[in-house]
Amino acid sequence: MPIEHARACLELEAEAIRALIPRINGQFSAAMDMIINCKDRVIVTGMGKSGIIGKKIAATLASTGTPAFFLHPAEGIHGDLGMVTANDIVIAISNSGETNEVIGLLPTLKRIGAPIIAMTGREDSTLTKNADIFLDVAVEKEACPLGLAPTASTTAALAMGDALAMALLSARKFTPGGSLGRKLLLTVENVMHAGEDLPIVTSDKTVKEALFVITAKGLGAVLVVDSMDSMQLIGLLTDGDIRRSLEKGHEFLDKPVTGLMTKQPRTITKEKLAAQALNIMEKNQPRPITLLPVVDSEFRAIGIIHLTDLLRQGVV
Repeated sequence: MPIEHARACLELEAEAIRALIPRINGQFSAAMDMIINCKDRVIVTGMGKSGIIGKKIAATLASTGTPAFFLHPAEGIHGDLGMVTANDIVIAISNSGETNEVIGLLPTLKRIGAPIIAMTGREDSTLTKNADIFLDVAVEKEACPLGLAPTASTTAALAMGDALAMALLSARKFTPGGSLGRKLLLTVENVMHAGEDLPIVTSDKTVKEALFVITAKGLGAVLVVDSMDSMQLIGLLTDGDIRRSLEKGHEFLDKPVTGLMTKQPRTITKEKLAAQALNIMEKNQPRPITLLPVVDSEFRAIGIIHLTDLLRQGVV
């Protein structure tokens, strides 16, 4: 009977969650300590249904005092890993611990030096063996009788993510209180990078020269202007653009940035609400973006805003 199947599903998923309680152990405490001491952000990644769970975990962390965002592993392989630094922590979710797209991130993450927390159901998996911390979300059985859809396993991963977020909230003594209104009224000017922190090059510079600026400023991109006198914004070059181009060779590194940059990038002005900047980033097509140039009324480059700036301020 369908009703019986529904009840059996809930019983299985409830049991999967109950089985997690003894696993709040030393590894869980180590994950908490690592995140509390993190100098920058928590980056959550996962593919398919695990990716959907990862997005929710990242959102919960961000809204409870832990700067976090979701990175799609396929996008990461094709350049977006450029936004990850050694000061970040990566939570990688894969029930099997063998998901190709997630495993494909490991060599670069190891080279960058970002610590990895594996949330998986297999202690002997490739992901677990290459992680610094293992959060066990194994389940005895999926609720789907046909084995077509992850059910108990995704429920367990989501519950473990919630447990981690709530433990961190308690450890940080996070109390937003009456700050919500202030955060909603933050402007772009309040959170943007400007002045000496602004990554900027002129259009006659080479990609290699731009890469040095990207590395020095640590924002994952550089604004391209026509000259340092007029500061007219003509493009945006990201380390993701450079990484994707490296797959075809490295000759482009000695060519002008104008050949590789994104022309007429999305922009915002400093008086706009920070929440509006977030909306532009999320609604960008064909995919969301993490950086937004800030211009004045004459389209002069005056700043840049990164998704992590919004995370730190609690706008996300």
